[in-house]
Amino acid sequence: MKVIFACVHNAGRSQMAAAFFNQFADPAKAQAISAGTQPADQVHPCVLTSMEGVGIDLANVKPQLLTDDLAKGADLLVTMGCGEACPHVPGLKRDDWPLPDPKGKSDDEVCEIRDEVKTRVLKLLQDINALDCCAEEMTNSK
Repeated sequence: MKVIFACVHNAGRSQMAAAFFNQFADPAKAQAISAGTQPADQVHPCVLTSMEGVGIDLANVKPQLLTDDLAKGADLLVTMGCGEACPHVPGLKRDDWPLPDPKGKSDDEVCEIRDEVKTRVLKLLQDINALDCCAEEMTNSK
């Protein structure tokens, strides 16, 4: 299963979601990418710091444009609560996660958003039966 996590600038929530998804997914069952309709030049510094706090390095990740080619073969589009500005891919099943944009938030607020993204990603992986067995053990032991 291919999942696209998308928002407008692809510099915060969608990057977090794709990183968590790919960390915890069984790669034989699912993979994720993230993209946006108006990609920023870089991932928000607050997001880099927050994700480093849980051992995920996004320093070399660059926001990318959501294109038809990128969406080809995708099974699900998860948007990040950006309202009317949220990306849309005709014919693709869509779910919307109403999460606040981390840009400009305090470190604690960004960590709360990160943790909510992680929780939602783990639930999605369980729902589609794609949670890696080792990841499941790791998340249950915390």
